[in-house]
Amino acid sequence: MNIHGLKLFYQVATTGSFTKAAETLCISQPAVSSQIKRFEHEIGVQLFKQQGRGVVLTEFGTALAEKAQNLLALEHHIESFIEDYRLAKAGNLHIVATYLPANFLIPKWAAAFKETHEHVSLRVTTTNTKDAFEQLIHFKADIAIYGGGISERPKEIWWEELYEDELWFVVSPNHRYAYQTITLFDMFQEPFIMREEGSSMREHLFSLCQTYQVKPPKIALQFNGINETIRSVMAGYGANFISSLAVREYVESGQLARVYVKDIQAVKHKIAICTRNNEKQSLLVQKFIKTMKSSPV
Repeated sequence: MNIHGLKLFYQVATTGSFTKAAETLCISQPAVSSQIKRFEHEIGVQLFKQQGRGVVLTEFGTALAEKAQNLLALEHHIESFIEDYRLAKAGNLHIVATYLPANFLIPKWAAAFKETHEHVSLRVTTTNTKDAFEQLIHFKADIAIYGGGISERPKEIWWEELYEDELWFVVSPNHRYAYQTITLFDMFQEPFIMREEGSSMREHLFSLCQTYQVKPPKIALQFNGINETIRSVMAGYGANFISSLAVREYVESGQLARVYVKDIQAVKHKIAICTRNNEKQSLLVQKFIKTMKSSPV
């Protein structure tokens, strides 16, 4: 169906005159009449009938005008939806993140973003590093927030470092090494509570062993989540090598204690914003990134 012809018909129907419709549309009256006749011929139904010196809608024309009103209202709604999305007033944003930023950073970023973008549907998925990058590369996510080492960055990913998070050795406040400065060898004589194999914290720990040529510690307990490892250390068993972002409040409140290891450099864990390489970021993505950068860590 000729949508242009339908719009022209609706304009004549609402103004009640070919002449008024022509004036509104800034075209000639004969052009309006010609296009209406063409539209009637296309659909095979008469829309107007002569009445005195003017025209009125046929019964079918009246019914079609009501349908056209609904269609044109929907068209206007779609145009507004597109404009709102383009201006980042509405739309959908899918963020995929590794465990650390998903639990300790994104909640406050999301809250700050929603204050000014209440009509944006924001979805956050927590997953491992490999899956986070795959979802981003294959257009299943708009942004990936990654916590880990820079060596894991795929070539398809545009990467912007947002924050460097220091890794700490922590124990229970009642542990004999609590608040003490010891050697790495002595630290590694303790049983460790760590996340599963493949987690970035665990990889950092074993990388430290290789750098300083120290035998790796015994992993006495293994959990899939950071919170479980923290709670186990707080309960009084073993040590943990973990993000300061995850345990800072527990250390400051005295529920955990740091152990300081002499003669080693601080180990840093990078938090990075990731999007697809060589792709222009949508305005919605740009606005969320701006929110992250303007929010204190």
